[in-house]
Amino acid sequence: MAIKINLQETETELFCSSKWWGDPDLPADMEYPTAQAEEDGETFDYPLTFICQIDCEDIAPFDPEGKLLHQGMFYVFAGLDEYLDLDSPWHNGLGLWDKKQVVVKYTKAINFETFRSAILVDDDDQPLTQPALKMTFEACPDNADCTKLLGFPFFEEVLQEMEGYVNFLQIDSDTAGLRFYDEGMLNLLYKNADLAAGKWKLVKGYMTSC
Repeated sequence: MAIKINLQETETELFCSSKWWGDPDLPADMEYPTAQAEEDGETFDYPLTFICQIDCEDIAPFDPEGKLLHQGMFYVFAGLDEYLDLDSPWHNGLGLWDKKQVVVKYTKAINFETFRSAILVDDDDQPLTQPALKMTFEACPDNADCTKLLGFPFFEEVLQEMEGYVNFLQIDSDTAGLRFYDEGMLNLLYKNADLAAGKWKLVKGYMTSC
């Protein structure tokens, strides 16, 4: 069984809650992930796009086999600004992405008193992030054609090219303003053993399209 992700506009404060876009609410010792970019012959660190944070208690009812953790918070980042029609220092296209372009982080406990929002702003102190959307969850078929946790990648190409890997997060085109070519998808994948062992740094990103 997979876990479908639904997104809703809301005026509710989503600090330390499951949310898509917005600003990540991080522990004091967790750094916002960046990747190296190059411009005019100079290299610099550029922030990855914050995609979502997931309160693990929210997904526990839909994960009876315990494939994911049921306490703490997941955070997902990737270099996908270009698919939001934003300027980007990279081009991450079809196929396997560079390992530094996809990051999953995890913290085992959520603390409202010590967590802080990592807010990105431009030179005019204007927010660089998309408005936060509330995330809700429901069960769905393993092969569902949607944005989901677990299950199987919808496109057979991913199953063939990434044999031995399992789906952690599948992001469908048209999700919250994203556009991956012609109805494409981005899958975040782990080897079974790495997912079970919580080796979150070993995530792979793979994009495919019709």
